Amino acid sequence: MNALELMKKRCSIRNYASTPVDSEKLNYVLEAARVAPSAVNYQPWYFLLIKEEKNREKLIECYPREWIKTAPMFIVVCGDHNQSWKRPADKKDHLDVDAGIVTEHICLAAAEKDLGTCIVCHFDMPLLKKNFNLPESIEPVVIIPIGHPAETNLFEKTPRKRKTIEEIVKQETF
Repeated sequence: MNALELMKKRCSIRNYASTPVDSEKLNYVLEAARVAPSAVNYQPWYFLLIKEEKNREKLIECYPREWIKTAPMFIVVCGDHNQSWKRPADKKDHLDVDAGIVTEHICLAAAEKDLGTCIVCHFDMPLLKKNFNLPESIEPVVIIPIGHPAETNLFEKTPRKRKTIEEIVKQETF
């Protein structure tokens, strides 16, 4: 599968089988995250892995939706504001940019290994920080449920609405 085919395969999976993610596939996904680029190569990220039931419950408390309960594990992408690059001209913190890049590396690597993911941004951030003892400078940016899709054809049948090239590309000026 080439890169574009993999990108077209990846989609948001919201129904998982109870099968655990095997360590070989998880290590592959984490290696893909480790090699992701970041602003000035600062790599201001941490990955909080949640597998144990008591911790899964604490995480689900931060995003109490039925579908997420089916995921066998979660990767919480966290960024460290003390390590992220800030653009000198306007002090823009590139933590979100870096977290976005590494999140997509995780999701693409998972899809390549036939694991489903979903990028969850709408969660109770203060509660998540409290539940998992995150230091002040560490921000949980996204929750990624990860696991085997409940149905083998979920990658194919999940709808994908995309804008056309004409809607998104501007030539030379806006």
